Amino acid sequence: MNLESISYIIDTLYAIFAMTLIIFMVPGFAMLEAGIVRTKNVTAVLTINTLIYAIASLSFLLFGYSLAFGDLGSDSMSKYAAFLFQMAFVGKVINIMSGGVSERAKVVPLAIFTIVMAAVLYPLVVNVTWGSNFLEGTILELSMYDLAGSTVIHSTGGWALLAAILIIGARKGRYTKDGGIRVIPASNIPLVTLGAFLLWIGWFGFNGGSVGSIASKENADLVALTIMNTNTAGLSGAIMIAIIMQIMYKKLDLTMILNGALGGLVAITAGPDLYDIYTPILVGAIGGGLVVIGVSLFDKLRIDDPVGALSVHLLNGIWGTIAVGIFASNGDDITMLGQLKGIVLIGIFAFISSFIILYIINKIIPLRAGNDEEMQGLDVEECGLEAYPEFKRAF
Repeated sequence: MNLESISYIIDTLYAIFAMTLIIFMVPGFAMLEAGIVRTKNVTAVLTINTLIYAIASLSFLLFGYSLAFGDLGSDSMSKYAAFLFQMAFVGKVINIMSGGVSERAKVVPLAIFTIVMAAVLYPLVVNVTWGSNFLEGTILELSMYDLAGSTVIHSTGGWALLAAILIIGARKGRYTKDGGIRVIPASNIPLVTLGAFLLWIGWFGFNGGSVGSIASKENADLVALTIMNTNTAGLSGAIMIAIIMQIMYKKLDLTMILNGALGGLVAITAGPDLYDIYTPILVGAIGGGLVVIGVSLFDKLRIDDPVGALSVHLLNGIWGTIAVGIFASNGDDITMLGQLKGIVLIGIFAFISSFIILYIINKIIPLRAGNDEEMQGLDVEECGLEAYPEFKRAF
């Protein structure tokens, strides 16, 4: 067996291992969201997360991959491993969106949107950034560096979520007529914690796998650096929010601390392979701070996001992509102008296209559950199965 064959096998196994880590993010999103929502909506949240993985993956297999990359193929690893790795990404865009409209969005319309996002919208974003690039040679061609998707995945999902919230509105009783904000506490903090750490673990495959190869000493070192920097940013984001919460409120809110970690992880995703081992501390800390700012800002704007996905994914997706321009610009293939151009063009496309598709779906099948359904809980009305049938419901 020659060296080239050995490298091929090693990279194939590594891609499959990274894909497996990313798939752990499916229960990660599911557990985090199930812990955040009220007990009467837990089954609905778990159902849509399960369907997102199934529908998005199959839609990407049938339509999305070819639109993004062209023919199925890879020179450095098995073409099937290369596909599986990319397939693991696609559902995360919709997971980001679905959590932010939980407790009032119906399952079937979200499932329909999942098909469109996985088969068309997300693959088009991938095409012009990581894929075959139909914009090449035009004025709209992008030169943005985004290793694992701060903008391509996280901001795209965030823009889709913003479009959905503008259409579907806030949960009943979240905002009072006198301008107040009603706190709706998480129903299961252990589940939130479990979900956040599953996401954290999945991020190592998300970012580390995006390096593309581990079959040489140089690439092995780069993968290890990427994963180390990813972890560091998460640590920094969690610590920053803990400090802010203690100073501002004299309380250590665990849900905010966990979102701070996730914000740091989103922020580092654009360039963990480009930084030294100290820069991610700053990138992650700013990411954690943005979560605090974002949660307060969106509530003031009466944009109801139960899981804080806009603050974690949209704002930090933007920040992480800008951070590459600040800390890793080389004046050649990585520039601040190139990063900003990518953020703006992808943001415009993701928001407008998502809004149009969701608006059309909403006209055919209402996105939002009725008042009685929302009060009763989507578990009973949408799924016919309560997650905690022995519990007294908290309305």
